[in-house]
Amino acid sequence: MRERAWRTAGFALALAIAMVLAASALPVAAALVVLDDGRTVKAAGFELSGERVAIRLPEGGTLSLDLDRIERIVDDEIMPDPEQPPKERPICSARRSIRTPVAAELPGPTSLRPLILAAAREHQIDPGLISAVIRVESNFSPHAVSPKGARGLMQLMPATARRLGVQRPFDPAENIRGGAAYLSQLAARFGETEVELILAAYNAGEHAVESYGGIPPYPETRDYVRKVSMFWESLR
Repeated sequence: MRERAWRTAGFALALAIAMVLAASALPVAAALVVLDDGRTVKAAGFELSGERVAIRLPEGGTLSLDLDRIERIVDDEIMPDPEQPPKERPICSARRSIRTPVAAELPGPTSLRPLILAAAREHQIDPGLISAVIRVESNFSPHAVSPKGARGLMQLMPATARRLGVQRPFDPAENIRGGAAYLSQLAARFGETEVELILAAYNAGEHAVESYGGIPPYPETRDYVRKVSMFWESLR
């Protein structure tokens, strides 16, 4: 009996070791880090520590940068072969201007609605679209902080917030104003009816949209465009 027990324990230990080794052999999800000057860095992973971010490079080594130098970090992205065309663009059921207010009612806390409407009027953006972006970005949480360092209701990275003049990203009014201003800038850059491109640029950056000539082939960005478009359409 004792010998059988030892054999059973030995098998269990070997199985546990094999599972650990198998888990360690799994590929690490890649990330694409977009810098404030438009350059991109492919990363095997990253770690935030205060206002610094350590980027693990695929070839080995670590690149340490101030967080305010980073426009955004897109999850689970592997850059495709540049000779291969981007995948088919997600389909938005309606092609309309983001500057035309059509939302009958805004979701989220009632305390945020006056702030959304004020930012929408100031920057000529449909308040329904602003609400849809907030819902996907932070689910209406003013103090939300993402693992990548994005902050506030519309999840502004420090570099983006600085560029938009947002000094207090956790202040709801200031954050929403900054996010609406960014949407307005993207509408001026890509066209106010190019909803998919505007949303893709909000998520992945305008440089990525321009370099691919459309929505970048990043799973996170494509999913983001679909979600925001769906919520926006539901408010009509």
